[in-house]
Amino acid sequence: MNLFEAVILGIVQGLTEFLPISSTAHLRIIPALAGWKDPGAAFTAIVQIGTLAAVLIYFFRDITAIVREVVAGIVKGRPLGTQEAKMGWMIAAGTMPIVVFGLLFKTEIETSLRSLYWISGALIGLALLLTIAEKRMKNRLSQGATMKSMENIGWKDALMIGLIQSIALIPGSSRSGVTITGGLFLNLSRETAARFSFLLSLPSVLAAGVFQLYKSWDMIISSPDNLIAIIVATIVSGVVGYASIAFLLNYLKSHTTSVFIIYRLLLGSGILIMLASGMLPAT
Repeated sequence: MNLFEAVILGIVQGLTEFLPISSTAHLRIIPALAGWKDPGAAFTAIVQIGTLAAVLIYFFRDITAIVREVVAGIVKGRPLGTQEAKMGWMIAAGTMPIVVFGLLFKTEIETSLRSLYWISGALIGLALLLTIAEKRMKNRLSQGATMKSMENIGWKDALMIGLIQSIALIPGSSRSGVTITGGLFLNLSRETAARFSFLLSLPSVLAAGVFQLYKSWDMIISSPDNLIAIIVATIVSGVVGYASIAFLLNYLKSHTTSVFIIYRLLLGSGILIMLASGMLPAT
């Protein structure tokens, strides 16, 4: 990978990590269209450390409050004594499913599931689920229902969204996409679903990034070019990712996810057409 490719893929990662359109899909599709080599699941996981940093910076106050209250709760013997402490433990519990399934299906995630057939299917499939979730939410609002805010998220919500997050292991599904969809089905507001999605992503993204960094370290440092490419892509993804978070949270305050649904349907269908015509190789 040269420096130009690293910058482009860093921008792509930053733009698509938090929007419900799948960063993994775009990191697989764009190199295929450009005639570049597939950067691989390891590259994707490592570069996500940049977008992880964006979440840490954007939600710095929330995260420090959660960590502080979790530690204080343990020291005082009241681990669930405050809303922030409870949120910390719910995030931890919600992270367990994706860790378990990630380890069980690690080989498939890094190989066969990166087929463009899987990716296009996931793009279209989640678009349809998100459409159903939006229609359900619209019906509930028309009946006078109140959507849940961050303070109203309970253990059932956290565990269910955590389980749903595991679907994001399939390239093309989108971590934010599946968790926002799950949040809408559980009657969270769009902004709350997105906010909780970002916080929930922290432990799993950190674990995956550190693991792949450790696993791939010898290859990364085997040449200065490899090391520079990874660093550049990670920094670029972090800067662009910060702007992407701010955009999405503000956008969802007054808009539905319709634009993302349409984009996913068009992209997934476009990939299938290019695969059928031989313009793109599936693997």
